[in-house]
Amino acid sequence: MIHKQDIERAYALIQDHVVRTPVVRSQTIGRLCGCDTLFKLENLQMTGAFKERGALNKLSSLTAKERSRGVITASAGNHAQGVAYHAQRLRIGAKIVMPVGTPLIKVVSTQEYGAEVVLYGESFDDAYQHARELESKEGRVFVHPFDDILVIAGQGTIGLELLADPLGKEAEVVVCPIGGGGLISGVATYLKETNPNIQVIGVQAASCPSMRVALERGSPVRLPQASSLADGIAVKQVGTLTYEIARRYVDDVVTVEEDEIANAVLLLLEIEKIVVEGAGAVPLAAILKFKERFAGKKVVSIVSGGNIDVNILHRIITRGLTVAGRTVELRVRLRDVPGALTAVLEILKNLKTNIMDIVHHRFDSVAPIGYVDVSITLETKGHDHIREIRTALREGGYLID
Repeated sequence: MIHKQDIERAYALIQDHVVRTPVVRSQTIGRLCGCDTLFKLENLQMTGAFKERGALNKLSSLTAKERSRGVITASAGNHAQGVAYHAQRLRIGAKIVMPVGTPLIKVVSTQEYGAEVVLYGESFDDAYQHARELESKEGRVFVHPFDDILVIAGQGTIGLELLADPLGKEAEVVVCPIGGGGLISGVATYLKETNPNIQVIGVQAASCPSMRVALERGSPVRLPQASSLADGIAVKQVGTLTYEIARRYVDDVVTVEEDEIANAVLLLLEIEKIVVEGAGAVPLAAILKFKERFAGKKVVSIVSGGNIDVNILHRIITRGLTVAGRTVELRVRLRDVPGALTAVLEILKNLKTNIMDIVHHRFDSVAPIGYVDVSITLETKGHDHIREIRTALREGGYLID
């Protein structure tokens, strides 16, 4: 187990080489959530995520002999960049094993920090096993992404900074993403040993709830491979150390669905101009999902990172707009005669909706002879507006999917 003093020692060691990230309040999102909503912006670290705190604490502990051997690790992105950046700064050779499907931006960024990247396997767990094999063959020091006391202590410095911040010092609830568990283990340790009354809530993607299942069953459990918009926390099995710390200090672990994650990414981007990856948005997704348990409280979300591929960001924005009722695609069946589409467009114009796209399905339509299906994508004002549009079209005699 680690303790508050270990985290304080870690902070003394790393504070001059990491960003003391700000805590900000969002009045607009707070109104949506029904609580005093604060964000600890770890996406503003040099490498775009909190991971470099733990990586630096671990690297700084190495002896001269260990540094000469070089280090190796496995990561889906953020830990890789944290290790690579600080290894380069400390002049330690670094090799990083990343899954084959890792977004290109994360691979390139890791290489630009001077690390050698090996692409292997379909998942983090595949990459992890290969990295452990290379560790033995090459004699490198392994820097675990989460299940290491020094790494956990480094991540816990977020909790230290939070309680030293004028906005964060009176936090009643802290909501934190969970992948392997290193972040929440460190943060919960510091918070609970400083003020046991602070609630610590962990959040996972519903598709990969490895910590929640571990806590329910009494030990870490390996789950099947799963994909998520929050790819940074899609870890099949949490660590032994992180499980024990979470069991002791974490009050609850909740899960959020993919659409809820997409909506949270969109809200942070549109309202607060904060770019986050899926893992960084899950705390807000949880607050919105479970409003009643946070109502009226001072709640801090740990925004763990902002390293999101722009192509994925586009997909998330599109999905988030749909979830929020800001866009909708309707498939309308029309008589295949001149003027039929014009009549539909007149209805849409009267309902003050903006048409984004129209596609005639002439060659792949299952419509009866004499009819044609048309897909119409609309910009709308919300779910009530969408219901109004559907009602008007049905009253006009149109079949809608």
